[in-house]
Amino acid sequence: MLTKKVTLADLRALRTNNQRMGMLTCYDYTTARMMHEAGVPLILVGDSAASVMLGYDTTLPVSLSFMIEITAAVRRGAPLALLVADMPFGSYQASVGQGVRSVIKMIKRTGCDAVKLEVSDNSVGLVRALADAGVAVIAHLGLKPQAVGLLGSYRFQGRTAAEAREIVASALLMQGAGAAAILIEAVPPEVAREVVDKTYVPVIGCGSGPSCHSSVIVTQDGLGLTPYRPRFVPALADHATALKAAFAQYVEAVAAGRYPAAEHDYVMPPAEKQKFLERIYS
Repeated sequence: MLTKKVTLADLRALRTNNQRMGMLTCYDYTTARMMHEAGVPLILVGDSAASVMLGYDTTLPVSLSFMIEITAAVRRGAPLALLVADMPFGSYQASVGQGVRSVIKMIKRTGCDAVKLEVSDNSVGLVRALADAGVAVIAHLGLKPQAVGLLGSYRFQGRTAAEAREIVASALLMQGAGAAAILIEAVPPEVAREVVDKTYVPVIGCGSGPSCHSSVIVTQDGLGLTPYRPRFVPALADHATALKAAFAQYVEAVAAGRYPAAEHDYVMPPAEKQKFLERIYS
């Protein structure tokens, strides 16, 4: 169990102390409470909730109000983790002003410690404005799911030398604008290594090799609860098989009349039960 607050200073220290911190996604209070008890130091409330929790094909449909609601729930369950909130599609792309207003709303209503933005080189103004306002921004590079319409599919990035150089250049640009950390998704390990070597902020990997200071996965992927497990996600458990068996067991017990049984009943005091029955049958 976590016993002290994990801060951005702890994340920054990973660059010099040769340690690593694990990050997991979370979308609800109950799971967050278990993560708190398990000692998970870094939690991302990702817009991946659109797919994992709501069944959408992409992350695009979720709203800012939805992300605020679930982030606040995770904060209540995991008060000591360093909590990162994903800013959803449409909440920051229109203008710097829109982005600042959305991020401030997220922080004030949830108590999150940082926000994550899927950035392009045109995001410099927004990142700088947020940093100037004292906001810890994690700049998301590499595969950016909110750009699936432009990419055409979810495929790894940095496939060519030119693409790799662009990712490294963007990381430096975001660092210069004041980003507190970089999250780099689905790139070859050589690209992530170069980002780590060229920057001085913490780098969080998502399917980007062992050089990053932290790694994040979608929790449900690791627990076997999603139909497809990406190649970079470790098989932490097979909860799907156990859950389906438990659901089937319950349905069968009800159908067979074994549930509810006497041990599941609430019991009236005998005298009250007698008075109740006498009134019914009198």
